[in-house]
Amino acid sequence: MDNFKDKIKRLFGRRSEPPADEAGLGEEFKARYLSFRKLLAANNKALELMAEMEAAAGGGSVFGMSFVRSRATALGVSVYTMVDQMERLAPGKYSALMPRLKQIQANLDELLTSADKPGNEELILPLGAIDQSRADEAGAKMANLGEIKNHLGLTVPPGFVLTAAAWRLLLASQGLGEEISRRQQAADIENAAELFTLSSQLRQLIVDAPLPSWLEEALDAAYVTLAGEANGRVRVSMRSSALGEDSAEASFAGQYATQLNVHPDFLSQSYKEVAASFYSPQAMHYRLVRGLRDDQLAMAVGCLAMVPAVSGGVAYTASPLDRADRDVHLTAAWGLPRVVVDGEAAGDHFVVSRREPHRVLSQSVENKTSELVCHQDEGTCRLELTDERANQPCLSDRQAVEVARAALKLEAHYGGPQDVEWAFDGSERLTLLQCRPLSPAEAVSATPAKPDRASSGLPAPLASGGITASPGAGAGAVHWVTKDVDALTFRPGAVLAVERPSPRWAVLVAKAAAVVSAQGGAAGHLATVCREYGVPALFGLSNIAETLAPGTEVTVDASAQAVYPGRVERLQAAKQKRPDFMANSPVQRLLGQALELISPLSLLDPDSTAFNAANVKTLHDITRFCHEKSVAEMFAFGKERRFPRRAAKQLYFQVPMQWWVLDLDDGFSHEVTGKYVKLDDIASLPMLAVWEGMTAIPWEGPPAVSGRGLASVMFEATANPALTTGVKSRYANRNYFMIAEHFMNLQSRFGFHFCAVEALAGPRPRENYLSFSFKGGAADSSRRIGRVHFIGEILEERGFSVELTQDNLRARLERDEQAATLNAVKVVGYMLMHTRQLDMIMADPGRAAYYRDKINTDLDSLQDAASQPHS
Repeated sequence: MDNFKDKIKRLFGRRSEPPADEAGLGEEFKARYLSFRKLLAANNKALELMAEMEAAAGGGSVFGMSFVRSRATALGVSVYTMVDQMERLAPGKYSALMPRLKQIQANLDELLTSADKPGNEELILPLGAIDQSRADEAGAKMANLGEIKNHLGLTVPPGFVLTAAAWRLLLASQGLGEEISRRQQAADIENAAELFTLSSQLRQLIVDAPLPSWLEEALDAAYVTLAGEANGRVRVSMRSSALGEDSAEASFAGQYATQLNVHPDFLSQSYKEVAASFYSPQAMHYRLVRGLRDDQLAMAVGCLAMVPAVSGGVAYTASPLDRADRDVHLTAAWGLPRVVVDGEAAGDHFVVSRREPHRVLSQSVENKTSELVCHQDEGTCRLELTDERANQPCLSDRQAVEVARAALKLEAHYGGPQDVEWAFDGSERLTLLQCRPLSPAEAVSATPAKPDRASSGLPAPLASGGITASPGAGAGAVHWVTKDVDALTFRPGAVLAVERPSPRWAVLVAKAAAVVSAQGGAAGHLATVCREYGVPALFGLSNIAETLAPGTEVTVDASAQAVYPGRVERLQAAKQKRPDFMANSPVQRLLGQALELISPLSLLDPDSTAFNAANVKTLHDITRFCHEKSVAEMFAFGKERRFPRRAAKQLYFQVPMQWWVLDLDDGFSHEVTGKYVKLDDIASLPMLAVWEGMTAIPWEGPPAVSGRGLASVMFEATANPALTTGVKSRYANRNYFMIAEHFMNLQSRFGFHFCAVEALAGPRPRENYLSFSFKGGAADSSRRIGRVHFIGEILEERGFSVELTQDNLRARLERDEQAATLNAVKVVGYMLMHTRQLDMIMADPGRAAYYRDKINTDLDSLQDAASQPHS
């Protein structure tokens, strides 16, 4: 008897229970709806961040470590928000999610944590103790000088190096490194204004920081030793020797600071100023463009006895402009060689034969108006030259041959062409100051012969002559840069015009179509950067200030040493492809490793038993799981709580349909009682739009299937029982709308495929989005995959971003106006209805082309109708 009563109670108990506390349930639903909206917002942000990171990893864009870290941090916050809101929607039900998130996040944090190379922790090393094997401590520049001194017996200045360990010690003091990292992560250094501002702030932080006492003591002691070796209280030069600088992969030419003729009383301050140049605008941008990680680099600083140069310059053991030219090219100036490397003067040019007996093959002597010399107290000063010295060669033939012989000895030792800085003192003693590889990027193809303008049909040039600093041609509007503020308005594709090719303007080179300068030559640092970047550069055009007006469209043919008016397309067509430095760079490799923990999606089928919290492997898995389960929890509320107002209503459109609608908030135009809701009761703009897309053009029915296509469908239906209509399956019955006035989430089964559509189309464009996923089908795998590619191509043509994985399609549209978003929802509605069973004909190219044309015609008419004014 008791068992019978229990059965009666289970059958009829719901009818006999008292009405639920609607006020309390209403408040609970509001709280759940708020959590659901927060989860959706976090999901939208997470997908946006993942798409941004995946696009960056795909190539074609420039990004640095601040991009990787900031996006990974923001993504972690969004995914945490989703898990937290999921717990509020279903307390304790998905408890395995948070531990999995913490483990994935810990793995990601470990990957992105600073990767300082440990190395030896000596703060200061004398030149006599270093060679190439210690480049990770001393930097390549000083390691090379140690190599030259200790293994080749050539003359270099006495000196020492403050190592990478000293740099790390400086950054560790007073939390300096953490503050620098915080400011970097908050800035967009692709924006010129933010780059210059951040650079100034970071350099000032370092310069203002007190030097740790034991580092200052070690510096003073090292100078005493240096002074003894140099026979007196000498002035010194403080030279950057950053890790990665002067390497075969990246020259960093002129990107860091050098201070000349420094008084010993100012060693500490000078060290900090050179060290701070690690964050110069040009160095930060150079690392960004080259995809180099700040945390894998460090700033060592060399301290060398100052050489009071009578003449100095640069030697290339091969022409930087023609790889077939293997003679030694020298550029020289009176006084310190800085005027050559900084591009202040073109200098005299000598070509010395490679083979013995070495001899000067040619020389070009410039009119030199001044020289840079050491000031008697500190620093440098410029002295005017007399007429006699101004037109006199800076080098005798004997000196030119001596420089060439030393440079070739370096080339033989290092096994490749070299770029060597050198100086002669008052005793005519040759001292080598720097040696780095002449990178392959600089060894460009032979410079073409200058065209005959009369026979070539070229216009009369606006300017001609000068020196080819980097070959090639480029066209754009002239943009003059004489001070930092001019750089802020520089637009990509412009022609950079400068009075002097200062290394400071390297920050703009990657964006420039070409570079022209009134001064300078091929041996300067900016010329080196232009060649590395593959940007045409023509220097030494003395009259361009008058002939190249700002904004004028010009074509710079650096190879032919001419600047033409307008865009000369013939010259443009022959321009060289620029190197892609980001490809396989350290930063891109790191992003790829991070995306392995972020992007792969293994939880694809919500109906699978494997679709559970314990199986999430990536952040994308977590977002997919949370999104799916949050929708299920919202639909379950009205039924589980016996709250009819928030239970799903069956859509009544002429007849009851297999569609259920859940009103989240103002999705109905009025309160709907009973079990049905009519289309006239719907106030949700996205739902009305998707419905219009589904019904505006009648479906012609499934395509006629060939024998092979039918066999494919029959085999797949047999292999997958859930596809047959006789099998009860959650997959087959899920046709649900969840709506608000500006929001819609649709989970549906059309034929043999599953789809989900989610849209927010409100008055604020930056919040609007449309997400569409599509999976499954009745045909074999190759035809299902063919269909998603078919759909994806159509959607991409209409502005969607599309991602395909096997037979799974995910399409997305973001940040558009309300009307445009609703029109896109109509497109998706049409695709839902009209791509049914098209997988069966995907093996027939002709029939696939027919349906592609029909779909595009239908979509055009649908969107044309939407653009017509309503009467």
